[in-house]
Amino acid sequence: MNDFYKYQHWIDLQWQSLSGPSKFLVGYGLLMFVALLLTYVWSLSDQRVFRDVGIWVKPMKFMASTALFALTTVWVIKVAHSSIDQTEAFAWIAALLVATSLFEVVYISYQASQASASHYNVGDPFHAFMFGLMGLFAVGLTATQAWLAWEIWNEQKQADLPVETWGVMIGLVLTFVLSTVSGFMLGGNQPPAGQGLPFVGWHLQKDIRPAHFLAVHAQQLIPLWGLVAAKFMESFSTTAFIVGSFLYVLLWATSTWLSL
Repeated sequence: MNDFYKYQHWIDLQWQSLSGPSKFLVGYGLLMFVALLLTYVWSLSDQRVFRDVGIWVKPMKFMASTALFALTTVWVIKVAHSSIDQTEAFAWIAALLVATSLFEVVYISYQASQASASHYNVGDPFHAFMFGLMGLFAVGLTATQAWLAWEIWNEQKQADLPVETWGVMIGLVLTFVLSTVSGFMLGGNQPPAGQGLPFVGWHLQKDIRPAHFLAVHAQQLIPLWGLVAAKFMESFSTTAFIVGSFLYVLLWATSTWLSL
């Protein structure tokens, strides 16, 4: 019981240390997880499919991704030992993140409810416009991470930056750059129909989604590698981090090439 109260006290302290925009992002991320759970329950009684996949699969993927994206944005600030979340710039970053991601989730969910496509739906002017708008909002969403990296850099550029801070900044920049490239490639190359690999649904040929997954999740995986390098590699941490980051980009490039 004492351990429980200690853990609860630790959570309270962590929550109190967050800025208003950070708390908003945490709440938004948790709300997306609730929406995911409710959508899953609803999907059990709705057996409609589109292109041989359940109509609610795509909305659930985007809800999960959005929740993780929002929560990670708060987490990486802590990893980078930054107080940038206390600034007005971060409030705008959080607002842009929520606005762009919420638009995507709402529109994709609405189209799913109609058993109609959200992506690659260019059969009429309205849906073609919405597809293009989704691409613009997706770029805006990942741009929040490049913006955050810039703010962290401006805050700490005079200091001797630790590996974990470099991990955050490089991970955020890669998220924007790689996601923008793979996103536009994905926008022009519709994946094959049907259920592919278990759980993720990807196909092993002519499917850019694996590369896009690596691009988006550089936000989590590169900072995690920075933490691992800093903790276990000691004097080789910088070299290990650079090599690991290079191999990650190489894996993304290889996955992109194979998908074409």
